Amino acid sequence: NSHPCVKYNTALFLLPVCGVAPLNTKIVGGQDASPGSWPWQVSLQTNDFHFCGGSLINSNWVLTAAHCFASITASQVTVYLGDQSLSNQTSNPNVVSRSVSQLIIHPNYSSSTHDSDLALLKLSSSVTFTNYITPICLAAAGSKFFNGTLTWNRTNSKPSDVNTLLEVQIPVVGNRKCNCLYGVGDITDNMVCAGLLAGGKDSCQGDSGGPLVSKQSGVWVQAGIVSFGIGCAQPNYPGLYTRVSQYQDWINQQITSNQPGFVTFTSTGTDGDLNRNVAPYLLLSQIFHLVMDHMFSIGERSGLQEGQFSTWTLLLRSKAFPERDVI
Repeated sequence: NSHPCVKYNTALFLLPVCGVAPLNTKIVGGQDASPGSWPWQVSLQTNDFHFCGGSLINSNWVLTAAHCFASITASQVTVYLGDQSLSNQTSNPNVVSRSVSQLIIHPNYSSSTHDSDLALLKLSSSVTFTNYITPICLAAAGSKFFNGTLTWNRTNSKPSDVNTLLEVQIPVVGNRKCNCLYGVGDITDNMVCAGLLAGGKDSCQGDSGGPLVSKQSGVWVQAGIVSFGIGCAQPNYPGLYTRVSQYQDWINQQITSNQPGFVTFTSTGTDGDLNRNVAPYLLLSQIFHLVMDHMFSIGERSGLQEGQFSTWTLLLRSKAFPERDVI
């Protein structure tokens, strides 16, 4: 029986090598993350400033978001592993750091649509696994995360205080529903949405690149990468994440040895998103676009400058869809 996340050690015992957090006993969310709860979580820093998160996927590679590197190069980045608080890195014996020897951004990444928002970082040297540093398993191609599937995200709930790291449990929001909320066509199959429709729990500034994870049969699996959203924890605007399972082939093409562990995640029950009555949302969306078209024609007739009008409509339509880094 070959499991993609286990291998035999010299004593012939099964030894998990991804998706295992021995110190994680959490069953509810929205609280401080205790040391070792999320041992794959990393902090990406430049000049001792945290700008994005990421996840350790084997002893040499980190998975993160492409948009984190709009203005930062690999040589400027230090990766911190094994940490729980950004305020005590120098005194924490569980923390190790590495520089980055290679940055690979997905060739189809689009900064305007946020599609394919992922990147790989190769560490300057391999890390040794401990209770505080272990890799996460990745969702394999064909994985299913149904509407309502519970996931976990390690988050900074206070944009003004990036040292406050919390953990939060949030449900997946189906792509059909999410498309209706954000605007039909904005959410692609390469994305996954998660959050409470009532608001209150979400990823936020400084969380970009971090993992969205769910547990299956005792193994933690990464479903998404924190990408973008409207505000933080706003009602009817769940967070948007890069759907990891769409990129198994690409990741394996970049990492040809000691490849990450991929696990097929299968949600239980039926996918409520497929049965959802989206007609009212679709109608509202169509009305909205008709109004935008009408406003555009009015703008042409009233002599509005193109730049003025396009900026106005962009804010109305998307509220700029901010990414979730802090640079």
